[in-house]
Amino acid sequence: MKRLLFALFITLFPIASNATTVSRIDVVGNKRMDTESVRILTGVKVGDNLDSVQINQIAKKLQESGYFGHVDVQMSGNTLKVNVSESPIVNMVTVEGNDEVSTDDLKKEIRLKERASYDESTIGADVQRILTIYQRKGFFGTKVDPKKIELSDNRVNVVYEISEGHPTYITDIDFTGNKEFSDRTLRGQILSREHAWWRFMTQFDVFDEDRIQYDGQMLRQFYLNNGYVDFNVKNINGTFTPDRQYYSVVFDVDEGDKYKFGEIKIDNPFPDVPTRELERALKTESRDTYNASQVESTISALRGAVADYGYAFINVEPVPTKNADTKTVDLVYKIQKTNRVYLNTINILGNVRTFDSVIEQMLPMREGDPFSLQTIEEGRQNLMRTRYFKDVQMVPTRIADANMMNLDIKVEEQPTGELSGGIGWSSINGFMVDAGITESNFMGRGQIVQLRGSIAQYQKQALFSFTEPFLFGRQLSAGFDVSYTMYDYSSLGSFQYDRDSLTIAGRMGWKLTDHWSQTVRLSASFDQNYDLQIGGWHDAQLYTLGTNLKYYNLNTNFQQNTHTGIVGNLGVSYTGFGGTETYMRYSGDITAMVKFFDDRWQLRTSLDVGYIQSLDGNYISRVYRYFLGGETLRGFDIAGVGSRLGNYALGGMWKVNGSTQMNFPIFIPDEYQVKGFVFVDYGILGKPPTKNLDAMASYVHIDTDWRTSAGFGIYWNTPMGPMNFSWGWPLKMNEYDRERKFLLSFETQF
Repeated sequence: MKRLLFALFITLFPIASNATTVSRIDVVGNKRMDTESVRILTGVKVGDNLDSVQINQIAKKLQESGYFGHVDVQMSGNTLKVNVSESPIVNMVTVEGNDEVSTDDLKKEIRLKERASYDESTIGADVQRILTIYQRKGFFGTKVDPKKIELSDNRVNVVYEISEGHPTYITDIDFTGNKEFSDRTLRGQILSREHAWWRFMTQFDVFDEDRIQYDGQMLRQFYLNNGYVDFNVKNINGTFTPDRQYYSVVFDVDEGDKYKFGEIKIDNPFPDVPTRELERALKTESRDTYNASQVESTISALRGAVADYGYAFINVEPVPTKNADTKTVDLVYKIQKTNRVYLNTINILGNVRTFDSVIEQMLPMREGDPFSLQTIEEGRQNLMRTRYFKDVQMVPTRIADANMMNLDIKVEEQPTGELSGGIGWSSINGFMVDAGITESNFMGRGQIVQLRGSIAQYQKQALFSFTEPFLFGRQLSAGFDVSYTMYDYSSLGSFQYDRDSLTIAGRMGWKLTDHWSQTVRLSASFDQNYDLQIGGWHDAQLYTLGTNLKYYNLNTNFQQNTHTGIVGNLGVSYTGFGGTETYMRYSGDITAMVKFFDDRWQLRTSLDVGYIQSLDGNYISRVYRYFLGGETLRGFDIAGVGSRLGNYALGGMWKVNGSTQMNFPIFIPDEYQVKGFVFVDYGILGKPPTKNLDAMASYVHIDTDWRTSAGFGIYWNTPMGPMNFSWGWPLKMNEYDRERKFLLSFETQF
C-alpha cells in the first residue's frame, strides 16, 4: 500500500521532483537592453525553483516581448543561462506602389512603427490590413510584399511593396426566382452595375461586398413598394474568376404574393386635432398596391399634421394585419398621446457675421408660440433661401418636467459675395466681357449691394443697385437702382437700332401674406433712340409707376437644388406723367415645379404673357416692344422670331411664351453635380404698329404665328460656379426666322 501511494505521488507531482533551485542568472547577447532589464523580463528571482516546463515558458515570454529575434533559456547546474539575440530597431516604414489608396491612409493602418523592434508577426498583420483596405475598394488581386532592408547598428528599414493590379469588376448580375420583374428591371433597382467602359467615373461596377449586401436590402425595399410583403432574398451567391479580376453575382429571391392595402384607420387620441385633417395627410389608400414607402411617408405626414397643433415628438406606430385569403393588409396608424408643447427660447448659434436680428426677421415663429415642426421647417427653408448659410439645423430640446421646448438654430455661414462673368461671342453682342459683384449680406445686415458692368462689341452697360430688406426693422424692403446702357445695334439685322439709356429707379416692397408680396416701383429713363420705322434720332423720357404682385410657395431640396411649388408674378405699370412715351404695360408669369424620385428629378413648366396698350393712339417705339428668342425661346436667335421688315425684327405689342423642362440625373454620380435636361419651348408675338410700314409692304412680314422648339442640355455646378449648356432646334418656324442652336451661360462665386 505504501509503495502504491508513493508511485501515485510521483505521477501526480513530477514537477516538484525535477525542480532546480536558481542560485544565479546569467544573461548574454544583449547589447541595447541592460542585463538587469532582461532578468526582470524573465520574472525569475534567485531562490526560485524551476522545472523544464517553466524554463520553456520563460523563453516563450521573452520571445513574445518583441525585443528579441532569438531566445535560448536553459539551466546549467543551479545557474539560469539566458542567451538572447536582440531584434533590429525599425528605422523607417514606407509604402511603395500605391496609387488608388493614399500613403497617409495606409500608414494609419500600419502598426509597425519607427523606433520599435522589428516583429514579423506585426508585419504579417499589417499586410492583412493593407489587403483589406484594397478589397474594400474592389482590388482583390492586390499583392503586398514586405521588404526588410538591413542597416548598420542593427537597424532596418521596412518597405511594403504593393502591386495593386486593377479593380475586381462585376461582369454579370443575375437573378433567380423572379417572375414578376425582369432581370433588367431589378438591375435598375440596385447600386451595383455590370462593368462597362463608360462607367470610368463611378465605382458601382467594382466589387464591394458591403454594397452587394445593401443591394439585397434595396431589392427588398423595391418589392415592398410594389406590394410583395413576403419578399425575401434567399441567398446571394458570387464567384471570382481564378485571377480574382472579375466577379459574377446571382441574387436568389422569393417574391411571394402581391398584396393591396385593405382597411386604413387612424387612432387619434387628441380631441382638438380633427381626424379629417389627419386623413388628408394619408399617403395610403384602400385597394391601392401595398407600398412600404407610402407607409413611411404617411407616418411623417401624420407627425407633422399633429405637430402643427402643438403636440411635438409624437410616435406613430403602423399596426398591420395581413389577410392571406384576400391578399390585403389592413393598417391602423396608432398615434401616441402627448401634451401640447410650446417654444421657450430660440437660440441662434454659429453666426459670426450675420446679425441675430436679420435671422429673426426670417423666422415665422416666436418664443411662446406652439411648437410646430412645419413652422420650424418653414423657417429653415427661409434661412437657406437667403444663401447666407451653407447649412441650417433646427435642433429642438425638450425641457424636463415641462411642456416647453428650447430651439437651437445652428447656422454655418458661407461667402455671400458673388462674382459673375463671362467671355464669349454671339451674333447679338459680338465679343463680350461681362462681370459683376453682388453682396447679398452687406455688413451682415442682409442688405443687397450689386455693381455690374459689361463691355461688348454692340453693347455696354453699367448697373448699381442697393436693397434694404428690413426697413425700420419691419418686413418692408426698399431700394434704388441706377443703370446706364449703350446699345449699338445699327449694324445688326435683328434689331437695327441704337439706344443710350440712363435709368434711375426707387422701389418698395412688403409681404401681404406668407406667400404673397407686393412691390411698387417709380422710375425715370432718359433715352436717345434711333427707330428704323420713323427714321432718325429722337430723345425720349419715360416716367413710370408700376406695381407687381408676387406669389412664392416652394419646398426646396437644397442639396439636389430641386423644388416643388409655384412662383408667379402679376404686374401693371403706367408710363406717362408728361414724358414722351405714354402707354400701359401688363405682365404675368407663372412657374410650377415638382421634384420626385428621391428629389433628384424635377419637372418645370412656365408661362409668360405681356401686353402693351397704347394710350391716345401714341406710337410705341420699337425698342420698347416685346421680342422673343435666345433664352426666351431656345433654338431661335435673340429677337429671331415674329414680324420683320426685311431682316429686321419689328417686335410685337403682346407676347405669350412658355417652356416645359425635365431635369434629371445622368450616369455621373451626384457628387459631381452634373444633371441633364430636355425641354420644349413655345411662343407667339403679337403684331407691331403698322405706322410707316405701308410704303414698304413688299419687304414686310407681319405674323402672329406660333413658334416651337425642343432640345436638351447639361447643367454642371463646377467648383468655380454653375454652367449651362443647351442645344435647341426649331420645330415650327417661318422662313424668315433666325436660328441659334447653342447657348452657354457661366457664373462663378467667391
